[in-house]
Amino acid sequence: MEFIAVLKSRKLLSLLFLGFASGLPLFLTSRTLQVWLTEAGVDLGVIGWLSLVRLPYTLKFLWSPFLDRFVPPFLGRRRGWLVLTQIGLMIAIACMAFQNPKQALNILAINALIIAFLSATQDIAGDAYRTDVLETAELGLGASTWILGYRVAILTTSSVALVLADYLPWSVIYLLMAVLMGVGIIAAFFAPEPIDQERSPDSLIDAIYLPFQEFFQRKGIIFGIVILAFILLFKFGDSLLGNMATPFLVDIGFSKKVIGTVQGGWGFVATTVGVVLGGAVLTKIGLNRALWVVGICQALSNLSYLGLSLVGKSETALLIVVSIENICAGMVASVFVAYLMSLCNQKFSATQFALLSSLMAAGNDILSAPAGELAKILGWSNFFASTIALSVPGMLLLFFVAPWSQRSLRQSEE
Repeated sequence: MEFIAVLKSRKLLSLLFLGFASGLPLFLTSRTLQVWLTEAGVDLGVIGWLSLVRLPYTLKFLWSPFLDRFVPPFLGRRRGWLVLTQIGLMIAIACMAFQNPKQALNILAINALIIAFLSATQDIAGDAYRTDVLETAELGLGASTWILGYRVAILTTSSVALVLADYLPWSVIYLLMAVLMGVGIIAAFFAPEPIDQERSPDSLIDAIYLPFQEFFQRKGIIFGIVILAFILLFKFGDSLLGNMATPFLVDIGFSKKVIGTVQGGWGFVATTVGVVLGGAVLTKIGLNRALWVVGICQALSNLSYLGLSLVGKSETALLIVVSIENICAGMVASVFVAYLMSLCNQKFSATQFALLSSLMAAGNDILSAPAGELAKILGWSNFFASTIALSVPGMLLLFFVAPWSQRSLRQSEE
């Protein structure tokens, strides 16, 4: 009954739509934009360089202290920033409708960079709001609800937008996406304000320095370093696999159509199931034990690819493997986002969450960069076996950061 009551809450409904608003701009400056540029005849090399407009997502921790320090004159510290960035995004996305890639590509690139900056800033405010508003018992459901909304937005700006682009000009597509940003604005006004409002830092210097000081004072220097190492390494093996999954499928003979249908269409369904399942597992068994469960799921996902490398080209096997991979990825996303939220102090949640999520991104993107070289040296089967082995260090750190014998992170720190 408690589970159903949380699902029906105004808070969860707000997070669903705020998650949608958070995911909406992402592909409008990446994959969907790339299709538009390709159709417009833009050089492929230039399209590749335009991926740099997404740099604000990686660097967002640099200006996150501003959102902790300064409070807009309406709707409070979190919801105020959400509305400001969402209004900016609505205008910036609408401006993309008036761009012409053939005539002024530089202006389009600047426009896309502005969207990425505003979107990254919205993510800072949204992550902080979600962290502040959720009670400990709601972390699992809150994280999974947000991610569900986020993934619906991704589906909207990729699959739905591309289908509509066969019938409508790109200018109309971007105007429609701009209108959809209004969902986030309405949700921000509807969303409840966090109950326990912490006073913002007294100065910008405090907003930069104090989040680090507070984190290591609360956790202790040694335990704090262990936590950071865990965040960096927990998804290491899975990130290596993710970097090479599609090249592997192409290499063993699957067509682009089959890969796109199974990974894109069915993968979305499976991930959605995983997101919901991850939230339910966390609610049922607690954060510590949920981290163990999803860690084992990650290893199972890698093991399934090892099996496919031994079986070879089989569409049935591919469907099973993609199902396992995406269900596990959805579960990991729900639980790990909840874990990061649990580490933040409400007073500095914008800066602390931005820093922790950037560290996680570094583990996903930077440490996994040598995956291709490793696959060439080892061959596919040995490569997938190595990704399982490289998951072990992160799992071993669970003994320290999330003991199985204690359901909650808070208990393990006492």
